[in-house]
Formats: sequence, structure tokens, C-alpha cells
Amino acid sequence: MFSFYFNIGMIYLLIGFAVALISYFIFKKNVPGKFLGALIIALIGSYLGGVLEFVFKDLIEYLSNLNNSVNIFPPLISSFILMWLFTKVSEKYK
Repeated sequence: MFSFYFNIGMIYLLIGFAVALISYFIFKKNVPGKFLGALIIALIGSYLGGVLEFVFKDLIEYLSNLNNSVNIFPPLISSFILMWLFTKVSEKYK
């Protein structure tokens, strides 16, 4: 049972890290804290998406699963949305 939840946590961690890399290095979004700030926000968004997936499981059940255990779309989507919101808010403080 531990390995099941550990795998889910590691996938969310990987998704958050990938979103931070894409947002900071490819899209060149300036955020407070540079890459570390982007990473923290992307990780929070990824895990928040996992929680939302758990709450709205029936609503998003039709999305595909990764290895029949993890639905990757909610953490991916919420991580990108949270990163986008964070960059919009941080643009005011430049």
C-alpha cells in the first residue's frame, strides 16, 4: 500500500518539476524566487490537482490513467493554471 501512494506522490512531484522547468526555462516567465519559486508553485499546483482529482473523481473519470493508477491530467492542468496565476500576480510587483 505504501508503494502505491509513494508512486502517486512521485508522479505528482515529477509533473510539478516538469511544469516549473517548462514555465521558467522555455516560456521565460519571470517569477519571484526565480526557478525555486516556480518549482514551489508548480509542486503546490500539482498536489492541489491531485486533491481535486480525488474530490471530483466521478466528474473526471473519463480522463485517461497512467498505469491504471494515476490520473495525470488534474495535477498537470492545475499546476499550469497555478503557475500562470502566479506569474500574472508577480508581474504587478516588478
